[in-house]
Amino acid sequence: MTYSIEIPESARLSETDMKMILAGELYERGILTIGQSAMVAGLSKRTFLELMGKYGFSLFQQNEEELLKEIGNA
Repeated sequence: MTYSIEIPESARLSETDMKMILAGELYERGILTIGQSAMVAGLSKRTFLELMGKYGFSLFQQNEEELLKEIGNA
């Protein structure tokens, strides 16, 4: 599925920033997994995990078992 949105230039967000913000938010809401979120952002799982904090997102929305499973698949 593809969506197109217009962001005012005054927002000064790069395409990478927009992808990370969307992917991080979808992950935090439990809509996407880490792998799916990384794909939305156009990054490897490892890189996505490393950048989550920079964008203000937490990895700890899941219980311990789910988090360990995600990390094991990174």
